[in-house]
Amino acid sequence: MKKMWAPWRMEYIIKSEKEKGCLFCKKAKAKNDRRNYLLYRSKKSYCILNLYPYNNGHLLIAPYRHVKNIESLTDAEICDMFLVAKKVVAALKKTLKPEGFNVGINIGKVAGAGVLGHIHMHIVPRWKGDTNFMPILSDTKLVSQSLDDTYAVLKKHL
Repeated sequence: MKKMWAPWRMEYIIKSEKEKGCLFCKKAKAKNDRRNYLLYRSKKSYCILNLYPYNNGHLLIAPYRHVKNIESLTDAEICDMFLVAKKVVAALKKTLKPEGFNVGINIGKVAGAGVLGHIHMHIVPRWKGDTNFMPILSDTKLVSQSLDDTYAVLKKHL
């Protein structure tokens, strides 16, 4: 078996063992948007970079209010989240030039939700050929741009 060195994962492992409380509520209340990769704030929701992305430019949109499921969102929150999605998709198209997107909300653990208590939307840019032999043969996904660089490029357009 081949091993890939990924030292940045240690921070995730250590943090996930120690952190208490809701990740999305903490990010929304934090003062340093740059350090937290918070890209855009609207009235009812905000957009951040996913720290462990499926693809470069993988974004998360969450309401400020701690809401567990979709039926608990107000109409204003739903509209706001989709208006933020519209804005960030336009920024992604301008900057990273993806050929498509996966947009979705994972509700419940069996649906793939990593954060169960606070609903959020995923925006995942896609390119032809963005899946290759690495995930199939070595269970490894390559992301070609650092979070700092992605943040800087997108922030200019938001």
